[in-house]
Amino acid sequence: MLLALKAAGYQVSAWHIDHAWRENSAKQAKELAGVAHAWGIPFVSCRLQLSSSSNLEATSRHARYAQFAVWAEEYGLDCLCLGHQMDDQAETVCMRLLQGAGPGGCRGISRERQLGSLHIVRPLLHVPGQELRQALEDIGVAWLEDPTNQDSRFRRNFVRHRLFHAMRETKVSPESLFLRWQKQAEILTGRLDAEADAMIAAAAGEELLAQPGLVRVGWQDWLQTTQPVRARALQKMMAMLLGQGVTPGRRHIMLAEAWTQHSGLGGLDLSRCRLQRRSRFLHLEVMHAGLRG
Repeated sequence: MLLALKAAGYQVSAWHIDHAWRENSAKQAKELAGVAHAWGIPFVSCRLQLSSSSNLEATSRHARYAQFAVWAEEYGLDCLCLGHQMDDQAETVCMRLLQGAGPGGCRGISRERQLGSLHIVRPLLHVPGQELRQALEDIGVAWLEDPTNQDSRFRRNFVRHRLFHAMRETKVSPESLFLRWQKQAEILTGRLDAEADAMIAAAAGEELLAQPGLVRVGWQDWLQTTQPVRARALQKMMAMLLGQGVTPGRRHIMLAEAWTQHSGLGGLDLSRCRLQRRSRFLHLEVMHAGLRG
């Protein structure tokens, strides 16, 4: 990706995150710095200092993107290209399905998104991994294989090496299958988004004073729509209150649905916010520390 962007005339720099998972990771960081220097590409590296976590992948991902935001501010850059490719997308959709994700989650890896002032793009998401490896072989460029990619304790590696391998043995292409799911999830999520946005906008258009720390929808609109639209609306409302990327988990969505079926009696705590039926509206409000039970 670096070579392709550079050949296309872009001014690029390489950012490397050393997760410190392997004993030789610092040595490999130096090797990568040497390669970037030989290509005439500026290289920046950072070694993460992570505390022990039950979900090392998620903790590392959060720390990695936090560092990206720091570098973007430090170097005045506003675009970050990541090297995810088609195989990564298929694996992600499979993992989301196994986790019970809805249509929004099964859209997989986004082609582009915003992280503060940083625009994140994945220009290789449509390219199979084998094509990329073959292209590198054709021009005589070697690459480093991360040995942790063989560790089946990580869910993605289990999917990649065992589940996908078993599917291929039955003449099923996992990439084709899960990418079809991904396309359908995009279409369905677009429809759910439109209905959820309309419901939220209808309540916002009422001539009542806006209140900070609160988002609402009409109670009858909430009751009369479908469960998938309610789930999507709840995700959007929570993001509006607590920031992009903050979303209710499957357990909270199921709790909200059960609460709705019981006529919204009382209130329902959803981690950092609370659902409350008030007159003609359903309110989602930020919970303050002193108000938590």
